[in-house]
Amino acid sequence: MIRLILGGDKSGKSAFALSALQEGAGPHLLLATGQAADFSFRRQILEHRTARAPHIPVRETGTDLVSALLRGRDGFGSVLVDSLDFWLFACREAGMQQYSGDLAECLRLVGRDTEITLVSCEAGLGPVPADRATRMFIRELGALNQTVAALADEVCFMVAGIPMYLKRR
Repeated sequence: MIRLILGGDKSGKSAFALSALQEGAGPHLLLATGQAADFSFRRQILEHRTARAPHIPVRETGTDLVSALLRGRDGFGSVLVDSLDFWLFACREAGMQQYSGDLAECLRLVGRDTEITLVSCEAGLGPVPADRATRMFIRELGALNQTVAALADEVCFMVAGIPMYLKRR
């Protein structure tokens, strides 16, 4: 089962995803893709850490999300990926070209036996960015979100902490 949770910054997507993980079959695994590059993000990571049950293991993936998902399917009933936007940013920074297709193949395989919840920012709600690099990132994130949404059994959009289901099978 594949679930995609989309939303804007501070929309409640991570908290909702964590609840979904904890309600899923155990044992649970959280795959964190973000790197704490500044104080604000370190504080956000700390907030997420205190909200999470201490028994849930966390693996930091960086760009290696596909391998982490493949390893995570052995022994874990539910896996949370938080988040695709940070993963995409890391892939772009590393100069990786092939990531969306690899992730899609991995999700098709792992999603058969493992409940996977993926979190991502919705890219299409803001103004058109002024600089080319940001526009390219937004386009790639939108395409990645669409790829994952097409595979997902459930897609949820978070607004002000309220889930709105866009797709359910």
